[in-house]
Amino acid sequence: MTSDPRITRLTEGLPPASVQTAAAEKATLRKQLLAERRNLPADTRAQWDADLCRHIVQWWHEARVDTLGVYWPLRDEPDLHPAYAELARLGVRLLLPVVLKRDAPLDFAAWQIGEPLVKDAMGIAVPADLRIAPCPPALLVPCLGFNAQGYRLGYGGGFYDRTLEKAPRPATVGIAYSCLAAEFGSDGHDIALDRIITEAG
Repeated sequence: MTSDPRITRLTEGLPPASVQTAAAEKATLRKQLLAERRNLPADTRAQWDADLCRHIVQWWHEARVDTLGVYWPLRDEPDLHPAYAELARLGVRLLLPVVLKRDAPLDFAAWQIGEPLVKDAMGIAVPADLRIAPCPPALLVPCLGFNAQGYRLGYGGGFYDRTLEKAPRPATVGIAYSCLAAEFGSDGHDIALDRIITEAG
């Protein structure tokens, strides 16, 4: 956990009257974490991304999933392209998340390294040739922040939470820089991740 005094602690089990306050605190925390991630030095980010890629490939050698949901980085998220290239070389089928409907779970599209991408209505890179596939057995989930209980703080859209509510639930590996650990409460719709990988392991 971080001892950074800028990181706000959110309380679990809030009464209904405090929901708006909790939402405002999460919005503030998101801004703080986005700024912290954005201000990382380029050489530090490059080293941490390389470490993350190594740990992800090590995780795959344990999990041995044949299909993996990955993500295209945005808003200074860790860039995992070297890991994707190695996983593809090992025969893993890669899928990218696609938003086809708001307030719905994510869909997934088959993606091959080097394939042309376009930005969707939400500014997220998706394959130009949209080949929708079933939800994969495991997902790499980008985390803006995470807590000691394995809960993820995202951008507030709820897409991953809705995706993980579906059965069968895919295995989840959160991806984040260790400096983005924070203290915050979980909401009723939040689903803890199975594992979180940082540059530290």
